Amino acid sequence: MRQRLPLRIAAAGLAAAAVAVAAWYGFGRDTDATSAFLAQHWQRPLPAQGDPPAAYSALERSLDPAACGSCHVQQHEDWRRSLHSRAMGPGIEWQFHLMTQAQANRCMDCHAPLAEQKALVAQAFAWPQRPSSSAPDHVPETLAHDGLVCAACHVRAHQRYGPPPRSGGAAQGAPHGGFVAAAAFEDSRFCAACHQFPPDGPATAGKLHEDTYAQWQASRYAAEGQSCQSCHMPDRRHQWQGIHSKDMVLKALDVRLELEPGADGRWRAQASLRNVGAGHFFPTYMVPEVTATLMLVDADGREIRTLAQRVIGWRVGLDLDREIYDTRLPPGAALQFDAPLDVAADGSVVELRVDVAPREHYVRLFERSLARDGARLDAGTLNLLRRARDEAAATRYEALRLRAPLRRER
Repeated sequence: MRQRLPLRIAAAGLAAAAVAVAAWYGFGRDTDATSAFLAQHWQRPLPAQGDPPAAYSALERSLDPAACGSCHVQQHEDWRRSLHSRAMGPGIEWQFHLMTQAQANRCMDCHAPLAEQKALVAQAFAWPQRPSSSAPDHVPETLAHDGLVCAACHVRAHQRYGPPPRSGGAAQGAPHGGFVAAAAFEDSRFCAACHQFPPDGPATAGKLHEDTYAQWQASRYAAEGQSCQSCHMPDRRHQWQGIHSKDMVLKALDVRLELEPGADGRWRAQASLRNVGAGHFFPTYMVPEVTATLMLVDADGREIRTLAQRVIGWRVGLDLDREIYDTRLPPGAALQFDAPLDVAADGSVVELRVDVAPREHYVRLFERSLARDGARLDAGTLNLLRRARDEAAATRYEALRLRAPLRRER
């Protein structure tokens, strides 16, 4: 029989740095019940779950997302397809080989926040502060690689928590003793635990690397009561779609292409991309970039030449030490640009292409790391880095292509 996971690993090297979320994100500034709940629910680091109640079945005891999915089928399937389930992967794991335990734990506060996950990672890397015994039966070895799991949001000390049931109340005699209903699960502040850095958090050019909640607060969406969940968890779906989703990008942007006569007698192609649907900057932080290109093509779609190109994003140096540009679109803001056209191009077509690179910062970072550090990395770490680079590059996609034909009679 495997021994229990020692509770002393709960902080995994960060016990001295433990602070309540109230101090980090300002939950404690309000006195409502939601603030009080969140200050307790999102402690950093999260404490270990401890021993499961003796009356629990093996399924109820387990922290494995698949165990939750045996009853919560749709929620598990949505989560499995979401980025939350991939919060741990080559892109972060190769960096752990170059980090201290404390540095890695700070990353895992959002990427794999359970104390049990941190303990498994500590064992895998043979870090100084790691459990001396194997994990208990309710902690599967795969949990370390499962990212932001169900229990990270819904389980504390083996008690289940969730939003108030739409049916009016939890059934008596429900599995694992039912659950505690909390309105906080439908409040944007719930998401701020990971999607908002504190005022003194990591920043470049005075701008926080994670500032989504504050961006939302400053928008009309906050004033209108449209929460993060209303867009990213519609009908309580556990999908959390964002910049990686073509559908979400098209909901966020109003994209237009027009051909207009210019003052010089030449026609001009005019492009406009307006943030009409994102309740925060588009994109919200430094990693993604969106490229809008005006292209002249022939009637068969073959490229003739690029007319104009603009990038929407926040590019910072790979060492996070400087800002190169910030062209993100706050809610309601638009990017507008144009290009002159040669009337002799009659019969050709102007295209406006919108291309999305959800992990552009990481692609550049990983490519530099391969070029600069590849020869010094061990084979396992180098393989993870190459996979991270390839996976990041593979997320690029074309979101939209608008076409406007040129006609001499115009």
